[in-house]
Amino acid sequence: MSARLPRLWRAALPLALLLAVAAPVQAQAPLHRYADADIATGEKLIREHQCTACHVRKVGGDGSAIYRPKGRINNPDALLSMVERCSTELNLGLFPEDAAAVAAVLQRDHYRFKAQVPAPAAR
Repeated sequence: MSARLPRLWRAALPLALLLAVAAPVQAQAPLHRYADADIATGEKLIREHQCTACHVRKVGGDGSAIYRPKGRINNPDALLSMVERCSTELNLGLFPEDAAAVAAVLQRDHYRFKAQVPAPAAR
């Protein structure tokens, strides 16, 4: 057998090296459950469904008192669940990606939960 690599291996080697380098980047977890959400869509949905007006009716003032990060909504999953609950109760018909987009805007503007690093996988 020749000391030179077969043609197939020579062609595959750059791809294998690229995958080996890129794999650690792909393994990083998103900061929140809705980290890849479309912020512009979330902002648009909040305006279209008049979320602020509803919150003003519920809590008074400018409606921002409804956002209590230290209360029931104390992590990204709870925030997403609350957005889904509003969608259901008000029959908004938000798709999962829409609810994530709204949650991402609320995370950015009101809650600012710290990144949650997933626990290492059990061996």
